[in-house]
Amino acid sequence: MKEWFTITSESLIAIILTGIGIYIALVIVTRISGKRSFSKLSSFDFAITVAIGSIMATVIISKSVSLLQGIIGLFILYVIQMIVAYARRWEFVRKIMDNKPTLLMKDGKIIEGSLKKCKVTESDLKAKLREANVIQLSEVKAVVFESTGDISVLHGSSDKVLDDWIMDF
Repeated sequence: MKEWFTITSESLIAIILTGIGIYIALVIVTRISGKRSFSKLSSFDFAITVAIGSIMATVIISKSVSLLQGIIGLFILYVIQMIVAYARRWEFVRKIMDNKPTLLMKDGKIIEGSLKKCKVTESDLKAKLREANVIQLSEVKAVVFESTGDISVLHGSSDKVLDDWIMDF
């Protein structure tokens, strides 16, 4: 237990240098691969972002993983992400990789079956409606549980009509 609170100057320098090295590698690989690197456009993108964070933390803290191994791991994840992003242009790949959005509310009415299917509670839904500045349920055109896990609230005055293209799942 005493070891939990001690650090040698050698291990401190190793952590600092490794942290700087993996950060520089992350910046370089992110600049090469583009803005999508940290997007949350699909659940796969989110998983890659979490995996990148895990690699960085492991490389910085663990003595068993070298900086070079971490850089190679980052590079491989980015290559996989770029390949999958390109492959998602084809519908059959999108069907495999992406979750479908789910309609939670339509025209101010809650779709109970969708809430249960998505494991979203009414209090979760209310919080998202408040976050979107909804004052009356009659303003709500649709609430969508997106493929990324985000909840989108589409609302407006009663004279506004929701475009079918937006709701094309």
